[in-house]
Amino acid sequence: MKHGKKYVDSAKAIDRSKLYEVAEALDLSCKNAKAKFDETIEVHVRLGVDGKHADQQVRGAVVLPNGTGKTVRTCVFCKEDKYDAAKEAGADYVGGADLVDKIMKENWMDFDVVIASPDMMGLVGKLGKVLGPRGLMPNPKAGTVSPDVAKAVTEAKAGKIEYRLDKTNIIHCPIGKASFGAEKLAENFETLMEAIVKAKPAAAKGTYLKSCTVSSTMGVGIAIATTKYGV
Repeated sequence: MKHGKKYVDSAKAIDRSKLYEVAEALDLSCKNAKAKFDETIEVHVRLGVDGKHADQQVRGAVVLPNGTGKTVRTCVFCKEDKYDAAKEAGADYVGGADLVDKIMKENWMDFDVVIASPDMMGLVGKLGKVLGPRGLMPNPKAGTVSPDVAKAVTEAKAGKIEYRLDKTNIIHCPIGKASFGAEKLAENFETLMEAIVKAKPAAAKGTYLKSCTVSSTMGVGIAIATTKYGV
């Protein structure tokens, strides 16, 4: 694969054989984020689990202390008595069967997070084939199925992110923008890593954190030392 000049220049500043401390890695990622837009800093964690087994799944959600730098549009499914609370919390769209019809008939997808009260999941379940492949299906582990939809909206707007294994047992998560600077990104990074470590399945054997890399949207991956987490 042929890379652009900026990528090649950035790669020269990275020692591929080194495991960096968090602060240094994030500082390098920010300095090497030279695109014309504010690049997202992403974390990629490879775990020593086998996600094909239900008892080794790793999934959850965490509110990053400094947010993600992204404006999050929320779509809430709840009963009418909770409409006002959801809207006051900042929900962009609130409804029930009307929103289901809009999504199914118009392929409407102008939202980033879907939140539902438990009593609406029977209805929202009809959207499984639409929302599922996009990673938008509400889930209790992610905090997007909740009786307190207003709180769920507030958390989503504040920078709540979901982490989950992909098919290769890697978790990919954004932790903010390059403009945040290394210090704020480090706070977000540590919050995410603490959540992933706490989520270690009892069935997981051997080394849990196999590797951890940070990179900006257009940048080079920088490997981070994970020994301090002891797993």
